[in-house]
This record gives sequence, C-alpha cells and structure tokens, in this order.
Amino acid sequence: MPVATLAEAPRFERGGALFRPLAVPSRGSAELAVWLLELEPGLTGEEHSVSREEVFVLQTGVLELTLGGEVHRLAPGDAMIVPPDTLFRLDNPGAEPARATVCTSAGMVGTVQGATIVPPWTR
Repeated sequence: MPVATLAEAPRFERGGALFRPLAVPSRGSAELAVWLLELEPGLTGEEHSVSREEVFVLQTGVLELTLGGEVHRLAPGDAMIVPPDTLFRLDNPGAEPARATVCTSAGMVGTVQGATIVPPWTR
C-alpha cells in the first residue's frame, strides 16, 4: 500500500498522548515506523526509553524534551533525535495540543517503569 492516510489510521491513547500510525509494518512499511503524536496541553509525559533511535519533528504547539537531565524546548519545525536506550520524557507546557511526526525503525520496543512494551502504534 503506497498511501497510508491519517483518516484511516487507528487511534491509540496513553496517558494524555494520542498516537496515529502512518507508515508502520501493518500499513505497508518494511523498515520504518512513522506516526503522528499529539500531546494534550499541560501534559507531563512518562519517562521512558526506546530500543532504537527515535526522531521527533514538531509540527504545531510546543514540546519540551528532557534528555540526559537537560530540558530542550522545541518550536514548530524543530527536530529532536533521541538515542536508543536513553531515558527521556516529553512534556507539553503549552495551552494548545502539540503535534509531532515521529520516526524510528520497525521493531522498536520501549521500557516504561521497568516494564518492556511493544507499542501498538509501531506495528
């Protein structure tokens, strides 16, 4: 399938975050996993790590990414690269939803509070 529309993308919610898979294995991608992420205003995210490099490109709103003890503020158009196996957290300190496009390698798994998860939006 060469086109995976957002309108047909499933919705997955976790802790105030909405995930909409676009180019993932279940939708035709072989090597990459790309999804739309939306964070509610005022959200403080869960600290977690992922097994593969992950790239966030902010589309609208404001994101703060805490990585290695440093807080990085993203504006629309900015990209943040998260190395594998590194604890990080995403927050939305703004008054509007923050929307980002996220890309990683297919097969990525996450670790949240010591538990390994296979995020359904990456499959």
